[in-house]
Amino acid sequence: MYTNILFDLDGTIIDSKEGIINAFEYALKKFNIEIQDRTKLEQFIGPPLIDTFINHYKFTEEQANQAIKEYREFYRKTGVLQNQLYPGIKQLIQTLCKNKKRVILATSKPEEFAKKILKTHGIKENFYFISGATLDNTRNTKEKVIKYAINNIKNVKLEECIMIGDRRYDIEGAKINNIKSIGVTYGFGTQEELEKAGADYIVADVNALENIIMNN
Repeated sequence: MYTNILFDLDGTIIDSKEGIINAFEYALKKFNIEIQDRTKLEQFIGPPLIDTFINHYKFTEEQANQAIKEYREFYRKTGVLQNQLYPGIKQLIQTLCKNKKRVILATSKPEEFAKKILKTHGIKENFYFISGATLDNTRNTKEKVIKYAINNIKNVKLEECIMIGDRRYDIEGAKINNIKSIGVTYGFGTQEELEKAGADYIVADVNALENIIMNN
């Protein structure tokens, strides 16, 4: 039985595309990079920011850190509010709480932003624990975020934990921490990506997600 339910945030609880793409565009303009097709930025929703700037845009580590600073400047003021809950997700979280499940956030988004988003949508109090990235990069991968979350669950049993997310980083992070995972295709990842990463379950909507959690 799964009693500790770990959720990713972007692409799993919220559709954060608008705020994240606007923040990327803002940061890249500081480096005189103009985006012609904003949809191409969607692939960067989920992976650590530093990986995107270094691997895709070939920034040096110094440039990448400056780009992250610009990104967060915009996101903190504006982008953090440019998102919406996926249909049915608030009801699911509340149902899980009513059924004595511990709902936990495990996101690569900085913790301060994650808490503000959950509070804005009126669901922060439903979370047993919130684990996010740190701004000093000491906790900057999904693997570390999940480990930190698990370490803060009382009387935790790994077989009772399951990670829910839309990208391979969520699935891979769960595997490294020896817990099961559910991939959701309504977010920013694809069925192929989630299958390749080795998700234990893959669902297309919130109803199917609830069925797996409540019946296993």
